[in-house]
Amino acid sequence: MGQVKFGSVCSGIEAASVAWHPLGWKAAWLSEIEAFPSAVLAHHYPDVPNLGDMTQLTGRILSGEVEAPDLFCGGTPCQAFSVAGLRQSLSDARGNLSLTFCEIANAIDHVRRAGGQPPAIVFWENVPGVLSTKDNAFGCFISALAGCDTAIDPLATTGWTDAGVVAGPRRTVAWRILDAQYFGLAQRRRRVFVVASARDGFDPAAVLFESEGVRRDSPPSRESGKETTGSTGDGIARCITAGEMKRQDWETCNMVTQPVAVGTDCYNGAITGDVAATMGTPGSSVNASGPTVMQPVAPSLTASNDPSRSPQSSEVTQQVAAVLQASMQVRRLTPVECERLQGFPDGYTNIPWRKAAESPDGPRYKALGNSWAVPVVRWIGKRIQDEINKDENHE
Repeated sequence: MGQVKFGSVCSGIEAASVAWHPLGWKAAWLSEIEAFPSAVLAHHYPDVPNLGDMTQLTGRILSGEVEAPDLFCGGTPCQAFSVAGLRQSLSDARGNLSLTFCEIANAIDHVRRAGGQPPAIVFWENVPGVLSTKDNAFGCFISALAGCDTAIDPLATTGWTDAGVVAGPRRTVAWRILDAQYFGLAQRRRRVFVVASARDGFDPAAVLFESEGVRRDSPPSRESGKETTGSTGDGIARCITAGEMKRQDWETCNMVTQPVAVGTDCYNGAITGDVAATMGTPGSSVNASGPTVMQPVAPSLTASNDPSRSPQSSEVTQQVAAVLQASMQVRRLTPVECERLQGFPDGYTNIPWRKAAESPDGPRYKALGNSWAVPVVRWIGKRIQDEINKDENHE
């Protein structure tokens, strides 16, 4: 297929381009309406058109005005599915953009088939809260992507699992919750990732699910002498366990069970300070001044008033503990630190803004909190590329 070209909606500050440019992929177009993220896009990607309102894209793609790319991606607004957004779900216009996302994907596939091209690959991201809305928002979204006549609804029984596959008349759809802390970032950030396609020989499940032998970076040690829940203490690969994944049957749209390797949440909940809490955005638990961190500030240590006596190790240890306990201070994370927490280059969001040479902190915090964790998206991109290559080599 050559170079993968992708279209991005709800582009934000375009984590997709940061993640996938090293793979040789190129954005065909972007779609963002907020002022500051749009300015970031114009600064970094001046040659890529920002098409603005995503609700207008279906008609523009069908008419041929907008290119139908190889891959279509987006993270429709998560606020409607998060606790901070009061969980209004599909009754919220932002939540309904997830269904608009499916319409755009269908338009892209229609144009590509008419032109003799294989169907597109679809990539979507959201907060885990989408799996447990009262109106079954995830079931509506997955069913629309898969092409089922009615929404799949497991909520009355087991509920939506953290990983699974639906094979429908229109596409095969796989989803999995991944946590950014296991991809080299010092942040706990669990998100639902969806990969879908109708392309022959392309298996979305092979992209998101790993075999027992796959290895990535080991998660950080939480407590000395204790294993992380679900692991054997020697890395993330041990967190991939055999289990049952719900699979949607192509013809009947009834849930059936298939044994596969699925991911489990390995974090044991210990707060040790080596991994930051999930970055928020204004309107959630973090305001526009940015996330904060506890930082120890230690004065000089004195072991004793008696200069003739050397301090004992236990004495120094007690003093250190007392000093740190008394001297913990809360400070705001800098925008650069937040860029690093998300995997962006230092200064990526520090652009000329409204006649000033640099951006204020507030818009940078908000844009970064709304974005994707770059290393996670790059990992998925690599596996998409591997699956494409496997199919082309097979042919």
